[in-house]
Amino acid sequence: MELISVRDKGDMIEALTRIAEQQGIKDAAVVSVVGAVRTFTLSTMKADNPREAVLTSGRLAELSGNGEITDGVPNLHVTCGLEGGQALAGHLYAAEVGGPYFVNVYLHRL
Repeated sequence: MELISVRDKGDMIEALTRIAEQQGIKDAAVVSVVGAVRTFTLSTMKADNPREAVLTSGRLAELSGNGEITDGVPNLHVTCGLEGGQALAGHLYAAEVGGPYFVNVYLHRL
Protein backbone atom coordinates (compact mmCIF):
# COMPACT_ATOMS: atom_id res chain seq x y z
CA MET A 1 0.00 0.00 0.00
CA GLU A 2 1.27 3.47 -0.90
CA LEU A 3 0.15 6.91 0.22
CA ILE A 4 -0.02 10.00 -1.95
CA SER A 5 -0.91 13.12 0.03
CA VAL A 6 -2.24 15.96 -2.14
CA ARG A 7 -1.76 19.17 -0.15
CA ASP A 8 -0.48 21.94 -2.44
CA LYS A 9 -3.03 24.53 -3.56
CA GLY A 10 -4.58 23.57 -6.86
CA ASP A 11 -6.61 20.85 -8.54
CA MET A 12 -6.37 17.48 -6.82
CA ILE A 13 -6.88 15.39 -9.98
CA GLU A 14 -4.14 17.28 -11.84
CA ALA A 15 -1.80 16.91 -8.84
CA LEU A 16 -2.55 13.19 -8.47
CA THR A 17 -1.87 12.66 -12.19
CA ARG A 18 1.44 14.53 -11.94
CA ILE A 19 2.58 12.74 -8.77
CA ALA A 20 1.64 9.33 -10.18
CA GLU A 21 3.72 10.07 -13.28
CA GLN A 22 6.68 11.25 -11.16
CA GLN A 23 6.49 8.05 -9.11
CA GLY A 24 6.12 5.81 -12.17
CA ILE A 25 2.59 4.71 -11.29
CA LYS A 26 0.79 3.69 -14.50
CA ASP A 27 -1.88 1.33 -13.11
CA ALA A 28 -3.17 1.11 -9.54
CA ALA A 29 -6.21 0.31 -7.48
CA VAL A 30 -7.14 3.37 -5.44
CA VAL A 31 -8.23 1.64 -2.26
CA SER A 32 -9.25 4.76 -0.35
CA VAL A 33 -9.47 8.51 -0.85
CA VAL A 34 -10.09 10.61 2.25
CA GLY A 35 -9.83 14.30 3.06
CA ALA A 36 -11.49 17.64 2.54
CA VAL A 37 -11.71 19.98 -0.46
CA ARG A 38 -12.34 23.68 -1.03
CA THR A 39 -14.43 23.08 -4.14
CA PHE A 40 -15.47 20.05 -6.17
CA THR A 41 -17.19 19.09 -9.40
CA LEU A 42 -18.83 15.69 -9.76
CA SER A 43 -20.07 14.00 -12.90
CA THR A 44 -23.09 11.70 -12.98
CA MET A 45 -25.15 10.26 -15.85
CA LYS A 46 -28.50 11.52 -17.08
CA ALA A 47 -31.20 8.96 -16.31
CA ASP A 48 -32.66 9.09 -19.83
CA ASN A 49 -29.29 9.33 -21.61
CA PRO A 50 -26.43 7.60 -19.76
CA ARG A 51 -23.87 8.86 -22.29
CA GLU A 52 -24.58 12.47 -21.28
CA ALA A 53 -22.81 13.79 -18.18
CA VAL A 54 -24.42 16.02 -15.60
CA LEU A 55 -21.93 18.19 -13.66
CA THR A 56 -22.65 19.23 -10.08
CA SER A 57 -20.37 21.59 -8.14
CA GLY A 58 -20.05 22.48 -4.49
CA ARG A 59 -17.66 23.84 -1.93
CA LEU A 60 -16.16 23.04 1.46
CA ALA A 61 -16.76 19.30 1.63
CA GLU A 62 -15.46 16.20 3.36
CA LEU A 63 -14.47 13.70 0.67
CA SER A 64 -14.19 9.91 0.66
CA GLY A 65 -14.12 7.31 -2.09
CA ASN A 66 -12.09 4.91 -4.19
CA GLY A 67 -11.21 4.23 -7.80
CA GLU A 68 -8.31 3.39 -10.06
CA ILE A 69 -5.42 4.77 -12.05
CA THR A 70 -5.31 3.33 -15.57
CA ASP A 71 -2.54 4.27 -17.99
CA GLY A 72 -1.65 7.11 -15.60
CA VAL A 73 -5.17 8.58 -15.57
CA PRO A 74 -7.05 8.73 -12.23
CA ASN A 75 -10.70 7.64 -12.18
CA LEU A 76 -12.16 8.37 -8.74
CA HIS A 77 -15.70 7.89 -7.49
CA VAL A 78 -16.41 9.80 -4.31
CA THR A 79 -18.97 11.02 -1.83
CA CYS A 80 -18.76 14.66 -0.76
CA GLY A 81 -20.23 15.45 2.66
CA LEU A 82 -21.63 18.94 2.98
CA GLU A 83 -22.68 21.15 5.88
CA GLY A 84 -25.91 19.97 7.45
CA GLY A 85 -25.39 16.30 6.63
CA GLN A 86 -26.11 16.48 2.91
CA ALA A 87 -24.02 14.39 0.53
CA LEU A 88 -23.36 14.26 -3.20
CA ALA A 89 -21.76 11.32 -4.98
CA GLY A 90 -20.31 10.63 -8.42
CA HIS A 91 -17.19 10.63 -10.58
CA LEU A 92 -14.73 13.26 -9.29
CA TYR A 93 -14.22 15.63 -12.20
CA ALA A 94 -12.23 18.29 -10.29
CA ALA A 95 -11.44 19.27 -6.70
CA GLU A 96 -9.43 22.14 -5.24
CA VAL A 97 -7.21 21.53 -2.23
CA GLY A 98 -4.75 23.74 -0.34
CA GLY A 99 -4.38 25.43 3.01
CA PRO A 100 -6.11 23.29 5.61
CA TYR A 101 -7.76 21.23 2.83
CA PHE A 102 -5.90 18.12 1.65
CA VAL A 103 -6.64 14.62 0.39
CA ASN A 104 -4.83 11.36 1.11
CA VAL A 105 -4.92 8.72 -1.61
CA TYR A 106 -4.10 5.16 -0.56
CA LEU A 107 -3.27 2.93 -3.52
CA HIS A 108 -1.93 -0.44 -4.52
CA ARG A 109 0.10 -0.64 -7.73
CA LEU A 110 -1.00 -3.23 -10.26
